[in-house]
Amino acid sequence: MEPLKVIKFGIVFLLTLLLLTGCDSSTSEPQALKGGLVGRVAPDFTLTDMAGQQVTLSQFRGKVVILNFWATWCPPCREEMPSMERLYRDFESQGLVMLAVNIDENGRDAVAKFLKKTPHSFPVLLDSENVAQNTYGVFRFPESFIIDRNGVVVDKIIGGRDWMAGTIFKKIKFLLNG
Repeated sequence: MEPLKVIKFGIVFLLTLLLLTGCDSSTSEPQALKGGLVGRVAPDFTLTDMAGQQVTLSQFRGKVVILNFWATWCPPCREEMPSMERLYRDFESQGLVMLAVNIDENGRDAVAKFLKKTPHSFPVLLDSENVAQNTYGVFRFPESFIIDRNGVVVDKIIGGRDWMAGTIFKKIKFLLNG
């Protein structure tokens, strides 16, 4: 009976090892997760804004872009919006672009209600089909990418923040002045 226990233990061990190591999913992995986007040209996309206009990321080449993925149901997303608005208003004339990509399923309705209560002047893009979200590998909210004037991703930020303070604020000012 002892050899049978050893065989069972061996099978359980091998199955556990296989489950822990997983399979190579590189063919289906989003581009953002393959080594990260920082230091690479930001993948282009086209989405519709709240006014029904098509907006393409590459049209902002030559400007510093903050690409922010958010949802109306996300408390940290809503909390950081006022500081995003201040940053945008203070630095838009220096070449700052703020693109808030909303991922809500019923984005147009949800965002319209949100903006009625808390209006913002920066563009809100609708990504109800998760095109940009999947391209950038975003699954935590809010998640933002800072893109320099050459279209290169220089930073990825996860979580809400005060955009008018700290090292990220300094980096944005540096990019705008550089």
